[in-house]
Amino acid sequence: MEMKEALDALASLSNEVRLKVFRLLVAASPHGLPAGTVAEDLGIPANTLSFHLNHLRHAGLVSSRRQGRLVIYVAHCERVQLLTDYLTAHCCTRPTCGDDGA
Repeated sequence: MEMKEALDALASLSNEVRLKVFRLLVAASPHGLPAGTVAEDLGIPANTLSFHLNHLRHAGLVSSRRQGRLVIYVAHCERVQLLTDYLTAHCCTRPTCGDDGA
């Protein structure tokens, strides 16, 4: 993962609504959920949800597929693992990360 990708993922997940959407989709992995179900479960208007799903998709955190008339959204859990790996490798390389010396 490159820095830009990490920044996009962090920015996307730093929004409360998007984090709730992502958590719901992770819980529904690997099958995903229809957009309407996500909107209903979280009490989010469809147009607002669409905005947030597009943001998550741009960051590579979710994808969508058509299933008949439904659009199914699926979380990309491996992207979060890549983000965690990136942060660990590039931000927390000291063995005493978080140790204040006390």
